[in-house]
Amino acid sequence: MPIIEIQISSQLLLLRDAKGVKQRYSISTAKNGAGELEGSECTPRGKHRIAAKIGGGLPAGAALTGRRATGEICDAASYQTAPQRDWILSRILWLEGCEPGRNRGVDTEGRSVDSMSRYIYIHGTPDAEPMGQPKSHGCIRMRNQDVIALYNAIEPGTEVLITE
Repeated sequence: MPIIEIQISSQLLLLRDAKGVKQRYSISTAKNGAGELEGSECTPRGKHRIAAKIGGGLPAGAALTGRRATGEICDAASYQTAPQRDWILSRILWLEGCEPGRNRGVDTEGRSVDSMSRYIYIHGTPDAEPMGQPKSHGCIRMRNQDVIALYNAIEPGTEVLITE
């Protein structure tokens, strides 16, 4: 089974298999940096897995809200009418933390650090949004064609390792 490695410092997502790196994608992680606390708008670190794949069969640029297609297709014109919107497009790969106290459940001080309840996704974003720069609200953003290709290459349960 492939493994996804997300490197926050280099803003790269690597898809690996037993033979090495199969694909390399430019991404955008959180503008607030790395961190696990709920409400921090940071990208959580550590070992995760793909809990769910959402959006199979939707066209590239299809907008999703609450993990459901809205019927909108984000193009340059619709992006210009709402550039401040945190667009979630094309596909969602919903992350579940695998490390209790770090990215799953609560930490030693009782604060929520649960990646899944924080709705941390790998998802598509408008073409006008830059890749290679931290700009998200905690999720991992990708180009629409890239997230579709990644979605097609993996299955639920795929391991995801997020490092600084």
